[in-house]
Amino acid sequence: MEREVILRPILSEKSYSMIKDKKYTFVVAKDANKTEIKLEVEKRFDVQVEKVNTANCHGKLKRMGRSQGYTSDYKKAIVTLKKDSKGIAFFDSLQ
Repeated sequence: MEREVILRPILSEKSYSMIKDKKYTFVVAKDANKTEIKLEVEKRFDVQVEKVNTANCHGKLKRMGRSQGYTSDYKKAIVTLKKDSKGIAFFDSLQ
């Protein structure tokens, strides 16, 4: 069974502003490396990736009344496409 590398896109104000520079943000598997992410994005969206930046994000403290806990940790990847590559259609429809 093949594991999922790209879990979901990150749709935030900052990620929207980076779309015009051909930078797309995704939540990825915690154990995925940059090479795996690059190959998966190229295969899934039929684009050419220039570089991949990754960051491990820690969960935030959330409280409800007296009880408290942390949201899940996750890993995000910012994928930069080559200048001559076409954009990802899913993100282009959001602008």
